[in-house]
Amino acid sequence: MASGRRRVEDPATARRILAAAEQHFAAQGLAGARTEEIATAAHANKAMLYYYFGNKRRLHRAVLENLLRQLRAAVFGPARKKLSPRDRFFAGVNGYFDFLAMHPNYPRLVQRQAMEAGPEFKWMVTEFFRPLHRELARTVAEGKADGEFRDVDPDQTALMTLQMTTSYFAGAAILRSLMGRDLLAPKAIAARKRALLDFLHYALMPQGAKA
Repeated sequence: MASGRRRVEDPATARRILAAAEQHFAAQGLAGARTEEIATAAHANKAMLYYYFGNKRRLHRAVLENLLRQLRAAVFGPARKKLSPRDRFFAGVNGYFDFLAMHPNYPRLVQRQAMEAGPEFKWMVTEFFRPLHRELARTVAEGKADGEFRDVDPDQTALMTLQMTTSYFAGAAILRSLMGRDLLAPKAIAARKRALLDFLHYALMPQGAKA
């Protein structure tokens, strides 16, 4: 499947179009979003949108590619290869959490793709989600072998870690009604991150291990 973005001569305009498109696709989906509204929100015109991205479907693909490239960099940073399995695991969780905190549209975009279960979602699973799960599971397995983690199931641990992290942001609107406060406020996000890392530490570390 073709990449979403063509060669860009005006990066600032392309970035504005991508940012506006991300908002509209997250709120309205591919079918509901209108290129006229995206172009207006980006302070551009439809001609520039089509010039850089071809059509609405390719623009949608470019939005997903842009987010997933940032996700890959946040979780699979090259410097982390030198870390121990324990530090690599927690660095990956930190990176994934921070990515979600900075990109609140991401869960909605992924949920829409999952419900449609079309070619775009299959590409996302193959290129990003499956490698993310495998990397976390492999890191847990290495941590077990080195004695840094206790005897846990690597696949289940990776799944639960991803679910606990993603579900907070995906369900923020519902949780806000339940808790009576904004769970995406900076203090609330920081508290959630501390609680998540604390929980994972005591779930994975051998008895008596230091944080």
